[in-house]
Amino acid sequence: MELNGEQLIGAPIPEVWKGLNDIDVLAKSIPGCEEISRVSPEEIHAKVMFKIGPVRARFSGKLLLSDVVPDQSCSMAFEGSGGAAGFAKGKSRVELKQVDGGTLVAYTTEASIGGKLGQIGGRLISASAKKIADDFFQKFAKELGGEIVVLDSDPNVE
Repeated sequence: MELNGEQLIGAPIPEVWKGLNDIDVLAKSIPGCEEISRVSPEEIHAKVMFKIGPVRARFSGKLLLSDVVPDQSCSMAFEGSGGAAGFAKGKSRVELKQVDGGTLVAYTTEASIGGKLGQIGGRLISASAKKIADDFFQKFAKELGGEIVVLDSDPNVE
């Protein structure tokens, strides 16, 4: 499964970057987050409750950061297990760009899903993943004291 997108957050890059690296902000922003902890500067562990289609499961997983360029970009490798519900693993890349109105957060994600979740079907999983991402960014923007700014078809990148 691939998930790519862009969100415009009405806040400056340093504020967005700080929020993306703040465990408390992430805990309040990640839908279904029950627990999150930073093990090291590059490793985060989390427990999250997800409902995707008919499958509801608590996932335990870890996120490893790499290629970190502060206030600009980073790469992430992630893996999580939801017991009988299945597993997910993959990689993601996040880039921040200053634009009129705030910070454009662009992300690309590739994930593989197995177990019961893997049997649900790609369209439902993709739609659920997109909703989770949208919910995350709505909550994240609110935590930063702003909101998601609706993107024009061609934002003015400075």
